[in-house]
Parts: sequence; structure tokens; C-alpha cells
Amino acid sequence: MALVNNNALAIVLCSVLALPTAFGTAQAQDQCLTCHSTLEDNASTAFKGDIHFRNGLTCASCHGGDSHTDDMEKAMGTAAGFIGVPKGDRISVACAKCHSDAGVMVKKYNSAIPLDQMELVGGSVHGKLSTSGREHIAQCTSCHGAHGIVTKTNRSSPVHPLNLPATCAKCHSDATFMRTYNPSLPVDQLEKYKTSVHGKRNKNGDPKTAECASCHGSHEILSAKDPRSQVHPTKLPATCAKCHSDATYMRPYGIASDQFEQFARSVHGQALLEKKDLGAPACNDCHGNHGAAPPGVESVSKVCGTCHALNAELFSSSPHKKAFDSRKLPECETCHGNHEIVAAKDELLGVGEGAVCAWCHKENSNIKGYQIARTMRSLADSLIVSEENAIMLVDEAEQKGMEVGEAKFKLREIRQARLETRTKVHSFDLDQFSEVATRGFGSAAKVSTEASEAIDQYYFRRWGLFIASLIITILAFALYISIRRIEKEQVQNR
Repeated sequence: MALVNNNALAIVLCSVLALPTAFGTAQAQDQCLTCHSTLEDNASTAFKGDIHFRNGLTCASCHGGDSHTDDMEKAMGTAAGFIGVPKGDRISVACAKCHSDAGVMVKKYNSAIPLDQMELVGGSVHGKLSTSGREHIAQCTSCHGAHGIVTKTNRSSPVHPLNLPATCAKCHSDATFMRTYNPSLPVDQLEKYKTSVHGKRNKNGDPKTAECASCHGSHEILSAKDPRSQVHPTKLPATCAKCHSDATYMRPYGIASDQFEQFARSVHGQALLEKKDLGAPACNDCHGNHGAAPPGVESVSKVCGTCHALNAELFSSSPHKKAFDSRKLPECETCHGNHEIVAAKDELLGVGEGAVCAWCHKENSNIKGYQIARTMRSLADSLIVSEENAIMLVDEAEQKGMEVGEAKFKLREIRQARLETRTKVHSFDLDQFSEVATRGFGSAAKVSTEASEAIDQYYFRRWGLFIASLIITILAFALYISIRRIEKEQVQNR
């Protein structure tokens, strides 16, 4: 009963308030807004600051009905096309009536807003069906709001860069909600983001720093496993480079803008970007995803060690561990670099030109390390020569048609020993390095011996064949002479 009385009172008030504006603008004739404004409800209050209100749209533009009459039955009648509060996909369909129509957005409002948002959302992760199977997971209002919609550059907009993390977190931080769609997806992204360099700057009011849409996109968000996604491993470096390769953009932060160029030249970048090796690291593998931050001096080795576990373990027990810690040097990065990491070649070892050991170890200072590095390089070079000789002998024997399958297989043992020496370098223990190198020398010697024996066997067979052929030829000639002599004697006896 109270509800009826309130509605009646609202109608009366609306009728009274509407009289002075009967011949006003379309917005002044919006009797829906006039009535709801008297009730001071949230929707009408928010709509007065809405960008659609400022562009002349009325309540009926989205809800249908006739906003020019104060007769509630006519205003909200089916004949007037009243749909009430849109539910589910009808929300986005209502938005798309204008936002996908060039005639409305471009010609009428001269808007530069893309017309394909609805299409992009439909193909995104948010465009999948909800658990009910009757509507999509997210609607336009899920992110943009309903009655108080403003441009994304407006500080009060839910999709303003400073507000977007919290907007996304409404769903993505809700464990119960997210479990129904993807139980494996973390729900602590916002908390991690707050610990990141981006998140801290965002919290302090810097709208330029990366937020959710900067990396994932807005309407076109795809799964990170989708090769089309901006955060797919093969695409992620370029996504980060949108900001980090822009010198003008990064200058206020005092950050270099050549990281992507360096990464593309590195062994990691070539494997990921050129060979499409998804096992190779992208930016987030070292810096983190939502909690992105440069690894500190103490944690560089831990980051590298997630993949290069044995190298990290050897280094942690090496004499260099204490030396690097005392000088506050990042462990892996000091020798290998960070973004432009080159392949681990033998040229990095030793005390010659281009060798990283020579940066600290000189002939007249740090002498012990200098001698160990020089010896390790000598062993490594000798192992390379031994491997090359073994390969050459195996190839020669194979070309001569000899069976060297087993010897060829054993070449892998030499190669494996060479790779192991590159790992053992991180122990900086000459005994451990020599043990592996000696095993490689032994394998090389066995292969070379087997290949040499095969080659000797080839020549033995060739000489044997030659001698046998010569003997057969001599015997055949002797037999021919004997036959001729016998035939001659028979003729004379006649």
C-alpha cells in the first residue's frame, strides 16, 4: 500500500514539475528522469553526470518506452517499446544499437570510438557463455557502469587507468566467482599488482603506468595461451615494448628504452621470437607478471636458477659466491648480462680477449683465479680439437663405406662432455672441470680409435683385393701360357 502511495505521489510531483518544461529540450521532456529525480534514486542522480545524458540521450534510449509522457502506463507500455531494465545479453545489445552503428557514432556524434567493441568482446574470454548458458560472462555495464558512464579519461570512470585494477578485481579477486570459470586462474593478481613498480606508481596517481588493459587489452582480451593474445609468450615482449621502447614515454622515469632490441638479439630472444620456442623466457619469466619488478641484486640468481638450476647450485657453493656477495654484485648478470644474454660459448672462458674471467683475474692480480681460468680454457679448447678430429675420422670412414654406426653414436658422449664443462665452469673448481673434460677426452680417443681402425680395415681390404687380383691375374696368365704350350706340342706331334 505504501508503495502505491509513493508511486502516486511521484506521478503527481512529476506532473507538476513537468509543466514548466513542456516545450523545453528533449532532456527537459524526459519525464522518466523527472519522476525519478524526485525520488532521488541513485540511477537518476548518476545519469545527470552520464556522457549519454550530455549528448541528449534519454532514459528511453536504453530502456525503451515513451519518455515524453507523464502517464506511467503509456510511458512503460509495450506499445511504446518499453523493455524495462535489460538483463543479460540484452544489456550489451542495447549498447550496441548505437556503438556499432556508424550512422549514429560517426555521423551524429562525430565520435572516434571504434565500432567493433561488441564484436571484439564476443570473441574474447569475456564473450564466453556464463555458467547459466544463457548470457555472456561480462556485459558492457560490468566494466563501464550503467547510469554514470563517463569517458575513460574521466577520473571517476571505472575504466580510468587509476581505477581499472579495482574494476577488474571485482571479479578476478572473487575466488568463488572465478572458480566457476577457471579454477586454475589465481585470484591474487590485484595484491601482486600493488607490489609491482607499475602498481605502486598507479596507486600514487600516475595514469601512465601499466594497468590491466595496457597488457591484456580492453574489449579483445584473450587467454594467455591463445597465440593471438597480447600476453602470449611470443607476443609479450612486443607488448611490454609498447611503453618500454618509447624513449619519450620512458624518459620521465629515467629508464632505458632499448631492452626489447637487446632481448631480440639475445639467446633467449632468438629462441622465443624466431624459433617460437615456448620454453624460452619472455619478460614476465624474469620480472614477474602482475607483480612485475626488476630482480634485486640478491634475487638475480634465484630468477635465473628457476631454469638454470644446476648452474645456480654450483655457483652457490663456489668461491665466487662469497666474492660477489661482498661486492654486492648480481651473480648471473655480472658475467652474462641481463637483456642481451649471449650464447654460452667457450670464448667467454679464460683470460684472452672477450673472456669474462679476465675482467677481474689478471696475471699480476687474483693470480690463482687467472691460472684456473687459463687452464679451464686450455682444456676446453683441447676437447674441441679432440671432438673435431674424432668427427673427421668418423666422416672419412663413413665416406669409404665402412660401418661406423657405433662410433658415430659415441660422438654424443664427447658433445655431452663439452656441454657439461660449460656447466661445471660455474663451480670454478678445476678438479670438477677436469673430471668432465677427461671423460670427454676418453670418449674422443675411443671414437678416434674405432674410426681409425675402420679406415685401416678399408685400406687393408683394398690392398688385399689388389694383391688377390694380382695373384689371380698372374695365375690366369700362367694358365694361358701353359695351355698355349700344350696346344703347340699337340700340333707338332701330328
